[in-house]
Amino acid sequence: MPKLLIATKNAHKTEEFKAVLGDRWNVSDLCSHPEIVSPEETGSTFAENAAIKALAASQRFDGWVLADDSGLAVDALNGAPGVISARYAGPNSSDAENRARLLQEMAAHLETQSRGGRFHCVLALAQAGEIRGLFQGVCEGRLLTDEQGTGGFGYDSLFVPEGHTDSFGVLSSEIKNAVSHRARALEAFQTWLSRNPDIG
Repeated sequence: MPKLLIATKNAHKTEEFKAVLGDRWNVSDLCSHPEIVSPEETGSTFAENAAIKALAASQRFDGWVLADDSGLAVDALNGAPGVISARYAGPNSSDAENRARLLQEMAAHLETQSRGGRFHCVLALAQAGEIRGLFQGVCEGRLLTDEQGTGGFGYDSLFVPEGHTDSFGVLSSEIKNAVSHRARALEAFQTWLSRNPDIG
């Protein structure tokens, strides 16, 4: 099987990738490659940050690299936390601290119509220091006023995807892997793969 490095140290993300991609690839992540240093994410968009991560890893990895940059954009907060979703409460903030800040910021927005938002994901595919493709996915939904469930990671327990009544913190991994922003970006990636059979 061809080698595919997921440019993350987030085990939850890696498992989501593996679940969606199946057994076509020999998948690893940065936890297995300590020699690859994660670059500073200096981009102003998800696409820029995904490309920065993919390019950096592809220069040290003999195979394909897939990097994602993703985050939550809330309408009432003018698109925040956006590209700083993973560090919304500070440079080394935990998921719990980020959720706490989001709840604090949303405390003044209790009306249902003001609690809309969406998860964005951009995947960058690279090989040998060259970007080969960018793939995007969006999951629309709404923000809860309190956490619901303990599943998932990040802001999952605060986000109810469109068409559902429970948060990603409650919904099964099968549902999440079918409708999430990352799943939709991976679907775009797989569609591209089907048109480029020489890849992998």
